Formats: sequence, structure tokens, C-alpha cells
Amino acid sequence: MDQHERAQLRTAAFRSTKIFPGAVGELLSGELLAWDEFGYRLGATGLVRGIVHDVMTAVVEPEHGTPR
Repeated sequence: MDQHERAQLRTAAFRSTKIFPGAVGELLSGELLAWDEFGYRLGATGLVRGIVHDVMTAVVEPEHGTPR
């Protein structure tokens, strides 16, 4: 993976906690960061690329009390 792809994984990991607050977001974030750290050695898979795409294109809902 090149630097751009790795940066996208890290950004998607951060965004996943905003899109899916709680345990699901934390799990997804951890998996994406682990893929960035170790999984890329296994080769790129469509599943990981699909998850990154979905997370990066998802609309992040504003937090309560945050003006739109």
C-alpha cells in the first residue's frame, strides 16, 4: 500500500467512531488501524476497501448540542 491508501485507512478509522458511536465504532476503528499496521502485508482485499469507501462516504450526524 502506498502512503495515500494508508492515510485513508487511518482517516476511516477515526471517522468510524463518529459514524458508529460506541462499541461498534471502536471495533471497526481498531480493525482498520490493525489492517493499516499489519494487514496490508496480506494484500489488499475488496472487503477492507469497501469498508473504507463506505465510511468515507457516510454522512456524519452532528453531535447533540452541536449547531449544524
